[in-house]
Amino acid sequence: MSELATLANIAEIVGAGTIVTGVAFGWIQMRHYRAEQRNAVAAELTRTFYNRDLAQALALLHGLPDGMTLREFRAKGHEYEEAAVTVTTSFETMGVLVFKRIAPLELVVDLAGGIISTMSRKLQRFQEDLRKELDQPSWGEWFEWLGDQVARVKHTQPPAHVLHREWRP
Repeated sequence: MSELATLANIAEIVGAGTIVTGVAFGWIQMRHYRAEQRNAVAAELTRTFYNRDLAQALALLHGLPDGMTLREFRAKGHEYEEAAVTVTTSFETMGVLVFKRIAPLELVVDLAGGIISTMSRKLQRFQEDLRKELDQPSWGEWFEWLGDQVARVKHTQPPAHVLHREWRP
């Protein structure tokens, strides 16, 4: 009977070891999957900035004063309103990805924090006016939200070229 008890104890130990090993392996696989997912999101976000339409829209808008109205955008010409919509919709997507924790805010701030903060300020009044005109209070909601989050971070830390001045590869 003692041989049978010994085998049963060994089987229990092996079973427990198998479970622990399975849990550890699953945890490692999950971490690996999350890292791959973060890398894929980072690559996709980076591609956003190689988009010719967004680059042209940013170039067109960067010299405009903050807080222009929808009427002022339209007076400047169709391309200005189109540029504002391009910027809003591009960063709207990023806002949702950050909120859903698919893209880390830190990554988005590093990739485009200054641009988002600046464009959010410039387009704030435009968006408010467009929301009223369209009777659509959610127009550009995630871009505005992202702009608020980025501004909060940007006001608490120095820019990368100052913060990481001493960094060496």
